[in-house]
Amino acid sequence: MERENNKHPSREKCMALLKEYNTPEHVIRHCIAVTDTALKIAGALNEHGNNLNMDLIQAAGLLHDIARVEDKHWDVGADYLSSLGYDEEADIVRVHMFYIGEKTQEKITELDIICLSDRMVKENKFVGLQKRMQYVLDKYKGNKEATERIGKRVEDAQFFIDRIENEIGMSIFHLMRK
Repeated sequence: MERENNKHPSREKCMALLKEYNTPEHVIRHCIAVTDTALKIAGALNEHGNNLNMDLIQAAGLLHDIARVEDKHWDVGADYLSSLGYDEEADIVRVHMFYIGEKTQEKITELDIICLSDRMVKENKFVGLQKRMQYVLDKYKGNKEATERIGKRVEDAQFFIDRIENEIGMSIFHLMRK
């Protein structure tokens, strides 16, 4: 395949890549919802002085679960995107499942936005952190290690939600209704 020298693929190109990879329709709908959530949050942050790369957020959001039906889909998807020259997208895809943000970082990053958005979208709908993560916790009932790991991610995500809401001056729920 032709490499694009890490130029971020357009929405249309991302949709074509998802189709070419045979990503299931329900996964594509999830990726679109995560992307729309991420772009709305990033747009609000940019209005308040941030400089988030909207093209990277769009591409990484759309492609984050391209290989969702594969074992270790984060690595498989990242390797595939890297082979196409989409290294920044690949970096986000590779860590999106297990990412814990750096609370001391000065600015919120594109990676933070994608991971947070993925943790607030259930299937193809924004539902917020608590509802989405309760759904995940219910899947792992009885697995103490998994529930502790998920609990840490919820705590981490809530820290970033609070930070974003403070910066944009409104709740993410309110932003998503705009």
